[in-house]
Amino acid sequence: MSQLPARERQTVTDALITAKHLVVIIEGRKILDNVSLSLKPERITSLIGPNGAGKTTLIKTLLGLQKPSSGKVERRQGLRIGYMPQKLNIDPNLPITVEKFLSLANRDKNLINQTLAEAGASSLHKANLSSVSGGELQRVLLARALLRKPQLLVLDEPAQGVDIAGQEELYQTIANIRDSHGCSVLLVSHDLHLVMAKTDSVICLNRHVCCHGNPEHVSTDPAYLNLFGENRPAALALYTHRHDHNHDMHGNVIDGGEGR
Repeated sequence: MSQLPARERQTVTDALITAKHLVVIIEGRKILDNVSLSLKPERITSLIGPNGAGKTTLIKTLLGLQKPSSGKVERRQGLRIGYMPQKLNIDPNLPITVEKFLSLANRDKNLINQTLAEAGASSLHKANLSSVSGGELQRVLLARALLRKPQLLVLDEPAQGVDIAGQEELYQTIANIRDSHGCSVLLVSHDLHLVMAKTDSVICLNRHVCCHGNPEHVSTDPAYLNLFGENRPAALALYTHRHDHNHDMHGNVIDGGEGR
């Protein structure tokens, strides 16, 4: 008898992070209201919601940067997390190259070169950090998050400042990184273009969890339609990503994979 794929055998105890009944109140305003979720290994989870929905606050709470008013967060012991923030303010007068910037996180030059290549930013190695474009900066920040060799990669609005064509490439890069590293990804966005097409599961947040599940389920949920309307962007191509192969460390396809 053939075994179920690893993802189908996972239980609650396999979760990298579990949040239970989170409430966050800041200056008398309830930002999160009874939010529960579980992040499983090797899955891309998209956290979507309108501006002001509490997405960044939820991320900070999951990472331990924001203390919940009630509820709790459980993290797997020794969990390595790579975090890509929503914004990074760079002094335009700061004379620092991309390589030097990344060396502040890890001095291993071979690893820096490898992560830049994986993030699609090899050509930026000697570029001045203040001179790179918005899309290039996002890839540099992605490389920086990868330097931790994370089991969980948390990306807060990774496509910010990136055009539509660049977004498609960036989300494909993220999917390739998940495949080659075997890490889990939590991807945060309020922009639905292409996001859901690259994800295994979706959490729709508006201070509370409005709905969650696979992209096909969420895209037809009344709560989702109420938030975003029925005329979602034409670029939102929904599909179920099923593997019949494996990837090597560079993302190249090799044989012998088990469907996921």
